[in-house]
Amino acid sequence: MKIYTKTGDTGTTALFGGDRVPKHHIRIESYGTVDELNSWIGLLRDQDIDRETKDILIEVQNKLFTIGAILATPPEKATLKSGKDRLNIERISNEDITFLEKAIDKMDAELPVMTHFILPGGHPIVSYCHLARTVCRRAERRATHLYENEPFEEVVIRYLNRLSDFLFVLARKLTLAHNAEEVAWIPEKKS
Repeated sequence: MKIYTKTGDTGTTALFGGDRVPKHHIRIESYGTVDELNSWIGLLRDQDIDRETKDILIEVQNKLFTIGAILATPPEKATLKSGKDRLNIERISNEDITFLEKAIDKMDAELPVMTHFILPGGHPIVSYCHLARTVCRRAERRATHLYENEPFEEVVIRYLNRLSDFLFVLARKLTLAHNAEEVAWIPEKKS
């Protein structure tokens, strides 16, 4: 497989199925942001974190590739079954969301009760996690914009929403694991 094809030199790119769209198309923005999120999660996974968390992050990265494929495929070209002029791409399932929810619940059970919003930071690993979380929120915004114009399976949006929750709780877990300070956001009172 050749890395450069020169087919995108005029500002268009091919979707799964062969259709060409401008590189600024909302579909490209959607799966491009998911790709960016996947890279941030890879950076987070490369840090000094426990094996169980690394394994969860690898699972998440695999699901993000699936989401990227879903977002890169026009709905009329996607199907669960192979067929003429159709692509057979994997899907995100409710079980994938349940997987994240169980991980969230397990981490949350070991954390102190949260009484305020929390300022991102405290340790570089925690900051990487918060960066991944904010990119996840952007991916969700891009995906919902695409969904309004060209619907796809709604479970993708639910997965991205739950993933941002997971990353928030993971940031709290990493704060505790690295003995970092969790700084509460306390709004200033105007006199």
